[in-house]
Amino acid sequence: MTTRIIVSALFAGAAAGLLAGLLQLIFVQPVLLHAELYEGGDLQHFGGAIVSAHPELPGFEPVRDLLSVIFTMLTYTGYALLLVALMSLAEDRGARIEPRTGIIWGFAGYIAFHLAPGFSLAPEVPGVAAAEVGARQVWWFATVAASGLALWLIAFGRALPLHGLAALLLMAPHLIGAPEPEAFAGTVPPEIAALFAARALGVGLAAWVLLGTFAAYFWQREGQRDGTAAARA
Repeated sequence: MTTRIIVSALFAGAAAGLLAGLLQLIFVQPVLLHAELYEGGDLQHFGGAIVSAHPELPGFEPVRDLLSVIFTMLTYTGYALLLVALMSLAEDRGARIEPRTGIIWGFAGYIAFHLAPGFSLAPEVPGVAAAEVGARQVWWFATVAASGLALWLIAFGRALPLHGLAALLLMAPHLIGAPEPEAFAGTVPPEIAALFAARALGVGLAAWVLLGTFAAYFWQREGQRDGTAAARA
């Protein structure tokens, strides 16, 4: 079982992470590099001169971009290990794990890791005002944990009180509130910050749907191989 989980997660995480890394290079990185020009003072928002919304940005840098893709693959492999382990538990409870249902698992992962935290703590570009990093990290991890548990209770809880607890867990982090900066200030135009948040959430959705589909596919495939091997023995 452990080998099946690890093998399925490695294949699913590498495949989804590779595609997610490429999507980030195409859609997210240009916005990030644009924001860094404002953070470093190369461009100034409302500086008295008209600034093009389409500046020249650094082109393809093999080492930087390759490392970015590799880091994304490692990140999604970690996500895949968690996702496949949960799929294993769900299968033991009678759930059917296949690529079609994997899409639903992907949506659930996206909600827990991206949408729920982003509802109160949107993805941020360099150069915008933000609360202390440690406080944001604690709130983010707590929100992910609460949202993940809530989704599990919605999917597998068989009593109405458990569904009520799930609703409470989904709302609690946002009722408490995410850490906010002392004052709103920053050098990056709000249009760039908004585009970055939208692109980051959009790529996250695509990546998690792919991850859920791949994870279910490889989990199913490895299970069939184990069954075939057991039958031959």
